[in-house]
Amino acid sequence: MKPVGVVTRGTTNPNRLRRVDNWIVETCGNALRSAADPLVVDLGYGATPVTAVELRARLAAGVRADVRVVGLEIEPVRVAAAQPAADPPGLTFARGGFELAGLRPALVRAFNVLRQYDEGEVADAWRTVTARLAPGGLLVEGTCDELGRLGSWVLLDAAGPRTLTLAARLATLESPAQLAERLPKALIHRNVPGERIHDLIRALDDAWQAAAGYATFGPRHRWLQTVRAVRASGWPILNHPRRWRRGELTLPWPAISPT
Repeated sequence: MKPVGVVTRGTTNPNRLRRVDNWIVETCGNALRSAADPLVVDLGYGATPVTAVELRARLAAGVRADVRVVGLEIEPVRVAAAQPAADPPGLTFARGGFELAGLRPALVRAFNVLRQYDEGEVADAWRTVTARLAPGGLLVEGTCDELGRLGSWVLLDAAGPRTLTLAARLATLESPAQLAERLPKALIHRNVPGERIHDLIRALDDAWQAAAGYATFGPRHRWLQTVRAVRASGWPILNHPRRWRRGELTLPWPAISPT
């Protein structure tokens, strides 16, 4: 099957995707536990296989030991270079793109892939991947900075996007406005007046400034106050303060979908 997509830059770093991996373990863990075949695809893992290796280790430790991870890349040289890393049971590498090389995974993680495409190509890529998921399967698609300190991702199923999550390393966060730089491709060009995502970033930034007094107690307390204030103002922020403490917040997709 001919791979669908184009070769990306492939830059990556160890632990770059730790935040989204930990979120997947908690948020998507039940879907993997109940899957008849716990197959996960790391789509577009990059020039080195380190993030695929880490994903398999985190899922095996936090979800189920028999999880299988397949790293897919369009560039044959990258696939060949990754083969020595396929030592742990349940980790393999193959050539493939959005068509998923004919696989039917329970979960796909695609990070820093669509960032290098045009916005108009995002919806088709989403549909191509989700159409090939196993029943009840999930796609986590997003982007992050080079060190994984700022990131965002969309959770999708066969029906389309379900949620958006924003995440930051609070110890280095200067302002929630920094998150705008790492929005998913579907939203990054929508951070303009009149769009919901722009309103959300503005609300977070205003609440962050208003919570400046909490900085005395550390960035975590300031972030918690920020999220509580934004939620109290009417934004339908999901999950639990335990996740907020990690620098995350999640909203239903309709709350921030492009207008």
